[in-house]
Amino acid sequence: MSTASISATPSTEKVVPQREPKPGLILATIATCQLMLVLDATIVNIALPKIRPALHFSEASQSWVLNAYTLAFGGLLLLGGRAGDILGRRRMFVTGVTLFTVASFIGGLAVDSGMLLASRALQGAGAAMAGPSMLALIITTFPEGAPRVKAMSLYAAVSSAGGSVGLLLGGMLTTWGSWRLVMYINVPIGAAAAIAAARLLNESPRQQGRFDIPGAIFSVTGMSSLVYGFINASEHGWGTPVTIAAFVAAVVLLGAFVVTESKVEFPVFPLRLLKDSHRARAYGSYMLLVGAMFSMFYFMPQFMQRVLGYSPMRAGLAFLPLTVTLFAVSRFVPKLLPRFGPRPLIVLGTALISGALLWLAQIKADSGFTGSLLVPFFMFGLGGALAFSPIALNIMSGLAPRDSGAGSGLMQACQQIGAAVGIAVLVTISTSAAKGSHDPNPEVNFTHGLNTGLLVGSGIALTVCLISLTLKPKAPAAAVPAQAPAPVTE
Repeated sequence: MSTASISATPSTEKVVPQREPKPGLILATIATCQLMLVLDATIVNIALPKIRPALHFSEASQSWVLNAYTLAFGGLLLLGGRAGDILGRRRMFVTGVTLFTVASFIGGLAVDSGMLLASRALQGAGAAMAGPSMLALIITTFPEGAPRVKAMSLYAAVSSAGGSVGLLLGGMLTTWGSWRLVMYINVPIGAAAAIAAARLLNESPRQQGRFDIPGAIFSVTGMSSLVYGFINASEHGWGTPVTIAAFVAAVVLLGAFVVTESKVEFPVFPLRLLKDSHRARAYGSYMLLVGAMFSMFYFMPQFMQRVLGYSPMRAGLAFLPLTVTLFAVSRFVPKLLPRFGPRPLIVLGTALISGALLWLAQIKADSGFTGSLLVPFFMFGLGGALAFSPIALNIMSGLAPRDSGAGSGLMQACQQIGAAVGIAVLVTISTSAAKGSHDPNPEVNFTHGLNTGLLVGSGIALTVCLISLTLKPKAPAAAVPAQAPAPVTE
């Protein structure tokens, strides 16, 4: 959350001398950190076939390698934003990146599943400390209009492309060395980012307020119980006592979270942000779309390695068309937004993502890359580039200054929680479908389950497309001229 999300006056501590802003270097540091945090949600995907036997994960429980990170990240994001308000954004940003870096090093040393999952949760906690400051820093560094739109478009491009970049990088590291490198790679990057942030960023004024610890605890434990319920159902069935208890606990804890947030003076999640039905739909669309997109990032690397026999390197390189398309098209979105507004871009983008997932849901155990994967990968990259930045601008458009940080923090939380819950649900559906296939060939069973999971993912993306048709046609960037000047850079 931003300082604006707390209606309190700044403290009277000594004013720290302010550095001269260097927008270009600040944006590069923010983009690098955001890329590192986002790609860590998928960089382990490509290494899962190596991690699973090495640390003795089961077919369903391996998804916790992703979910331990995304749940801690998403569940603690809003508390991390409040900590930035009270303790200072620069301090929390540097501390969060440092914790993330140390946790990555511990993860590389993991000797069993518990140690790896604990390090992934610590990574998520560090990301939650650093993440909320990023959009707030963009807002305070770049003036409203073309410079801010372009900066936010780069931020959105990095956020949406981070998943595919993680797969590409993970494949290279796993092939060249070991799965442990997907953890160690964060150490030099994180250390450099922490040093750069400490030297470049000015400290924000501290605000008075209190931490909503109960709200943070209820949100994290509630979402973890929900995800655990889905994963346990895929392994042991929907009617088992543990599965039922997990879902009951999720309902109770999330209900307690809503009650708490409606009563505390400084809620970690201001419910007023959802009073605007337009913004509430935009948040819901963002969370659902991330869940649908991560189904592809989760299933396809395993399909290419387990069924098609690709090496991790080749599987990672297979995502290069998607990554290049996403980054290339994202550069044009700031020019398209003033002309068309966000709604047509979101509708077209989500339709392309839905179509790509539907196409991939038809693949067979003997499918080839060129004939079955290349075109939907291009469609997926194009759709992601068109949809993500306009949704982000739709969420942030019209927010009162005091709510800008809260709005951006909730958007990041939706991204992480959408990924965790989406993967949990689709893995459950996929595993159940694979068990029901009863083919003597395990590769055929796995592919059947994958087809079912991706088909449901396609339906989720189509739902987002239909919801987007109900969004207001206003263009948040309409005031930006088509030939707007480039943002101020170093």
